[in-house]
Amino acid sequence: MIVKKDFLKKLKDFGLNTYESKLWTALLSRGVSTAGELSDIANVPRSRSYDVLESLEKKGFIVMKLGKPIKYIAVPPEEIVFRVKRKIEEESKAQMLTLDELKNSDILDELKLLHKNGVELIEPGDLTGVIKGRNNLYNHLEATMKSATKSVSIFTTKEGLLRKFDAFKVVFKKLAEKGVQIRIAAPIDEDVSSIVVSLKDSAEVKNLLDVKARYCIVDGKEVTFMLLDDADVHPSYDCAVWINTPFFAKSLQSQFDALWNIAEVKLIKR
Repeated sequence: MIVKKDFLKKLKDFGLNTYESKLWTALLSRGVSTAGELSDIANVPRSRSYDVLESLEKKGFIVMKLGKPIKYIAVPPEEIVFRVKRKIEEESKAQMLTLDELKNSDILDELKLLHKNGVELIEPGDLTGVIKGRNNLYNHLEATMKSATKSVSIFTTKEGLLRKFDAFKVVFKKLAEKGVQIRIAAPIDEDVSSIVVSLKDSAEVKNLLDVKARYCIVDGKEVTFMLLDDADVHPSYDCAVWINTPFFAKSLQSQFDALWNIAEVKLIKR
């Protein structure tokens, strides 16, 4: 039986390795079969077949039929989908409970103390890093913004404004409730006008058409600035540099403030 490699790769979503995928699909095509038959059909070494079939049985993908020779019966795919989904949900709940317990544990206090002591030993110039991939980048931005006590200044593109609204609207609201000033400079048109209205209680947004930049300044102390134009880069290749040095941050903050003072508040027509 010939099974395409792309098809086998997709079966990894079920939590199966290559041999497990091959033997399971082979059994599905036969309904009931012996280990030797499945080994030949799936092109899996006989020395591995029994171990792999035992693993599939433990995972609930197959059932061992009583009798000699030993045969195996395939569990219907729709039942497998249900079982895999239930297993993922159970594991997710267990992990969430573990993390909730960790938040209030002595272990977290010790880890925080280790980090605090470690940071104090680092030269300010060493507190820099490169973040690769937009998902990692947004996780980093969220973490740095959550630490803000005074201000968050964001310069972004129109597309970036759309993304940041979806990703950070809850964060913006919580920061505003703490008294943090949030200012966002971006090109604004009718496509994003509803976002400006939605953010009015948590952030001030101004229209800047002639300057294209992507960065975030937190408390005038640390900066995350993106190196590439988001219109030209795939999200997985987006990257940024994070610098935790007040000297550079204050300099960039001054430039942001100067542009902010000449920017227009976009009027929304209703």
